[in-house]
Amino acid sequence: MTNLRLATPEDVGAIEAIAREAYEPYVSQIGRKPAPLVEDYAAMVDRGVTDVAEDAGGICGFVILMLNGGARLDNVAVSRRSRGKGVGRALIAHAERMAQEAGHDEITLYTNEKMTENLALYPRLGYRETHRATEMGLNRVYFAKALAGHPAKPPRHRSRENR
Repeated sequence: MTNLRLATPEDVGAIEAIAREAYEPYVSQIGRKPAPLVEDYAAMVDRGVTDVAEDAGGICGFVILMLNGGARLDNVAVSRRSRGKGVGRALIAHAERMAQEAGHDEITLYTNEKMTENLALYPRLGYRETHRATEMGLNRVYFAKALAGHPAKPPRHRSRENR
């Protein structure tokens, strides 16, 4: 059974390790480190925007949800040992619930076009591609999903630096 909870400072090391597992394979495809490899996870935990999935083996995934200026799923990653077990989907559904509870009618996200697994996954979870853009030398694909029966609107929030 997987428990979802707000991350604590004690979780930062596990979050960083999961981010390395999830994103290091993309360095050669993208030609540089993706933003999640240079993220300050301690700061994200301190801001209270990071939740973790935990099972009997410990922390097995995390999600970062930004709720300022709209709801944006900023990052989701799952440990190798837990991939294919529904942890990522549970974390995304958790972020969607939190966004809805915070009064948002949609949630947005973006991914690098080289992360082809994500390009296939998000539409299966109800996200629709809204646009593509090259920002800071990165080719990004933006998605949105309506929450609470509202039609999705184009993303209101633009990317952060290094994303």
